Amino acid sequence: MKQYKNRNEVEEKYKWDLSEYYKNDDEFFASYKKLDKELDILKEYVGCTTDADKLYEYLEKETNFDAEIEKIYIYAAIRNDEVLGQEVPLDMLNKASLLITKFSNLTAFFNPELLKLTSASYEQLFTLNKKLKDYKPYLDDIYRYKDHVLNEEEEKIVTSLVSATDDFSNISSNLLNSEHDYGKVKINDHEKVELTTTNSRFLKTSKDRNVRKQADTKLLKKASEYASTTASLLNGYVKLKDTLSGIYHFNDSLEAKLFSNELNVKIYDTLSKVVRENVGSLQRYYKVRQKILGLDELYTYDLGTKLSNSTKEYSIEEAQQIVREALKPLGEDYLSKYDKIIKNRYIDYCQYKGKCSGGYSISGHKTNSRILMSYNYDFESISTIAHEAGHNINHQYMNENNLLPYRENTSVNAEVTSLINECLLASYMIKNGKTKEEKILGLENIIGVFESNLFGAVREGDMERLMYEHVHNGNYLTKEFMYKISKDSLKYYYGKQVKLTKYTPYKWIYRSHFYMNFYLYSYAICIAVASSLAKDILDGKEETLTKYLEYIKTGSNIKPLATFKILGIDLEEESVYLNAIKYFDSLVDELEELTK
Repeated sequence: MKQYKNRNEVEEKYKWDLSEYYKNDDEFFASYKKLDKELDILKEYVGCTTDADKLYEYLEKETNFDAEIEKIYIYAAIRNDEVLGQEVPLDMLNKASLLITKFSNLTAFFNPELLKLTSASYEQLFTLNKKLKDYKPYLDDIYRYKDHVLNEEEEKIVTSLVSATDDFSNISSNLLNSEHDYGKVKINDHEKVELTTTNSRFLKTSKDRNVRKQADTKLLKKASEYASTTASLLNGYVKLKDTLSGIYHFNDSLEAKLFSNELNVKIYDTLSKVVRENVGSLQRYYKVRQKILGLDELYTYDLGTKLSNSTKEYSIEEAQQIVREALKPLGEDYLSKYDKIIKNRYIDYCQYKGKCSGGYSISGHKTNSRILMSYNYDFESISTIAHEAGHNINHQYMNENNLLPYRENTSVNAEVTSLINECLLASYMIKNGKTKEEKILGLENIIGVFESNLFGAVREGDMERLMYEHVHNGNYLTKEFMYKISKDSLKYYYGKQVKLTKYTPYKWIYRSHFYMNFYLYSYAICIAVASSLAKDILDGKEETLTKYLEYIKTGSNIKPLATFKILGIDLEEESVYLNAIKYFDSLVDELEELTK
């Protein structure tokens, strides 16, 4: 496995090309100054909601300005993630934040104005100017907040509060990825490697139990030393979200989140109920895992080690080709969009100290997405490419098929497009792996996807609900509270099958999704839907493929539940999640049979 000490050592072909955004940092700063001046024209549109023609002018400018600010923010954010904490990218992020705040203040008049209109006056606007119909879904989404409106001055105050939301996550990320010294892991009698958040996942897959135990213990032990600080950060974020929900006349943060996605609590409750009632399936998998590994006891640091004995390393080029082959069932047009990702260097692959850990695809309304990852030359890295490519391709379809305001989707839709790719990749490896060990690689990877995205996401999503209830009731998130709810949830899901170390309950510190306000449930919903779709597509059901390709073209002008109706799925039905459990059980059956 090739290792890099810093970004300068990484070959250009393995770095993302950001020239679509800005040719260099100087162009970024020039664009910032230009846009900062241009935004002032929005002052001229106060009162535009009573004039259909002026309203249309405003919306054209507002949506374009919004997309340009988004472009500035994305460039600043991904430049910062290349090497965290550097002076210039941090300055960019600060300027992007200033633009967002300025834009929000200049447009703060609009929602209160629009929501003051009577239903008759509102509907008449679309008669007076036919072009406004392009913006009707956009305006309807604002108008449905009529009971949750603030006046202009209140909106400006709230905007200042919201601008701090990202700070909590950024501080946590800097602490974990850049500030902490995790020490070194002893690989053998002659070699030690520096432990980082980017290589820790790879080290925890080691066949050497001592190596994975060291990596897990050192990572969590160091984080535990700052647990009080992290709990305070998390408390600040949750408190802010809870405060905002009250300001906007919601009962709590969960209600506000559900309202924004046009969902209902029954979906979350049904999902949680089905998964909690079927933790036996997860525990059975752990029993099979323990048997395959030949361990007397299974500890949490054993959950990442590979079941396959394959020592094969995959070059980045091999990974690109494997993903392409796996995605062939989705058709030629889909593949052409995958090829665009590879040919245009949309992915930043390699790891080194200081780079933001994890993986993501970040999307803009006017620009193509960029993907960040930490390539480890293993099958999990191939899986990451497939996953994030799903997001990227979904975004390409949305940009091609929707007007500017609608080139986005909700979290409850987004993960379907990434997780279906992981299902297809696993199926490809199970069928086409050159050895039994490669087949096991595919199986254990997709089982891991379910373990994390169905069982894990519901477990941590339920933790998140406890956190918000705790703060909403006037309490403070302390390290003791977080340790307890984490330990309780882990014990329930692991049962007697998996042993915890004293540091295991500190895993919550590394869950960045806690700074994303009830995002976790989306993963569980989406893996349930994605596994059903993948099964049908692999079985050659053309009708399902047609529906799916229609689904990934939809934008935010179509409500989330309506998009699932395209697929013929009702998220309130227990069968959606029970079928996912059955799919998981069948994978465990196959793993058990293959490893006899």
